[in-house]
Amino acid sequence: MNVLVTGGAGFIGSHIVDGLVAAGHRVEVLDDLSSGSRDNLPAGVPLHVADIVDPAAVARVFEAARPDLICHQAAQMSVSRSVREPRFDAEVNCIGLINVLESAARHRCRRVVFASSGGVLYGEVTSPAPETTPANPVSPYGITKWVGERYLQFFAAEHGMATVALRYSNVYGPRQNPHGEAGVVAIFCKKLLAGEPARINGDGRYVRDYVFGPDVARANVLALTADLPGVVPGTLTSLNIGTGTGADVNELEAMIRGAVAAVRSRHGRNAPLPPPENGPARPGDLRSNLVDATRASEVLGWRPTVALAEGLSQTAEWFAAHDRS
Repeated sequence: MNVLVTGGAGFIGSHIVDGLVAAGHRVEVLDDLSSGSRDNLPAGVPLHVADIVDPAAVARVFEAARPDLICHQAAQMSVSRSVREPRFDAEVNCIGLINVLESAARHRCRRVVFASSGGVLYGEVTSPAPETTPANPVSPYGITKWVGERYLQFFAAEHGMATVALRYSNVYGPRQNPHGEAGVVAIFCKKLLAGEPARINGDGRYVRDYVFGPDVARANVLALTADLPGVVPGTLTSLNIGTGTGADVNELEAMIRGAVAAVRSRHGRNAPLPPPENGPARPGDLRSNLVDATRASEVLGWRPTVALAEGLSQTAEWFAAHDRS
């Protein structure tokens, strides 16, 4: 199959590209490189540098790639930026998606997989939320993800595409961008590896469901390429992708501190790490969010395989070996 991955040079997208290449598919990538990197891509994978907000640029990429399947990962992904700049958030996450879907319809693409967000769609939840939980997004980012699913449903019905929305919980892992406002695990790893204190927003008692990036990539490959019950032309299938297990930011910092200390010790750096600092709470942040991924197990045969402690260890090791200061 010919697969186009938007945002494919980024953190999650590049792991998806790896999985698709390993499975024998022909893969091309559309990415504006605002947060991704060419270095994340395997040799030989064509990269089209383009902005999804530009419909003409998107159309040119589709004309060149002629994809059968679309994996749409390109997005504005910061909740706090969406609060400050809701127009920008909507331009990227709604208009950009429409541009991709219109090109997909013109080229009669068979299936579109969309990076949605269980981490923001359900609002405040203290137990793992199934897909039947009413949507209650409280940030512009969450609103655009919910609107995105409605556009997927429309395009599926109107153009006969099979569409899948994967509602990620909080994704972390190797290749995550440590610069900016998204990616707390990446930010903490970089700070602690440099011997600097991690900065915890507010009281740190924000509970999240952390899922490992390569596990999320595996869900995308299945959703794109497997023969799945119910994933048929004209339909939207929404699936949570997470672990159902929560950790708050204080616990997360302590776990990352342990993983980083182990990495530093192996390199002969045994100086104690500084304690965390506390800053103001961020606007738009939920206090608690967890997702129930039972349906992904039933539909995709997918389950998370990497526990948080092991994933944090692998992530700290990766950041230690890839200094991107």
